[in-house]
Amino acid sequence: MVKLNRIYTRTGDNGTTGLTSGPRRPKFDLRVAAYGTVDETNACVGLARLHAATEDAGVEAMLGRISNDLFDLGADLSTPETDKPLAFEPLRIVQAQVDRIEAEIDALNADLSPLRSFVLPGGTPAATHLHLARTVSRRAERLMTELAANEGETVAAPALKYINRLSDFLFVASRYLNARAAGDVLWVPGGNR
Repeated sequence: MVKLNRIYTRTGDNGTTGLTSGPRRPKFDLRVAAYGTVDETNACVGLARLHAATEDAGVEAMLGRISNDLFDLGADLSTPETDKPLAFEPLRIVQAQVDRIEAEIDALNADLSPLRSFVLPGGTPAATHLHLARTVSRRAERLMTELAANEGETVAAPALKYINRLSDFLFVASRYLNARAAGDVLWVPGGNR
């Protein structure tokens, strides 16, 4: 269990941070950027969840589970695989988490009309914040895939699948909430010429 007695430790004053597995890395390290952007995604999900609480309790509950999963994902990324045994079992994203988010996407998408245009960020407050969370999650995904492509670095397949599905979930959830209100805000190509 996590126990935080002090919030500041001064250990990062030299521009490094400690991974869960022990080694220190520069704060600009790609792995640190990846799990930091997952944390940023989670903050955006929290803001969307705040608004979803008044729009749809089911979506709000889904976002609560996702928020917890994002902490799991951050823990996964902050504990790179190593040949050395660890004193603890590292927390990893598992396929069941990917399966659950896929099932939730399918449930939300079941009654939505097919898209005939791209969707602009907007609509209900929750839907708008879900679009923001979607774009930040895509940035996290880009960083994670770049990290996975680097020699000597690993990112497990379930973690990559989860972050990819997350942006899909956030998009579909925004459409679902907008469908229950005034509908999606659609792109009109060249509409302001």
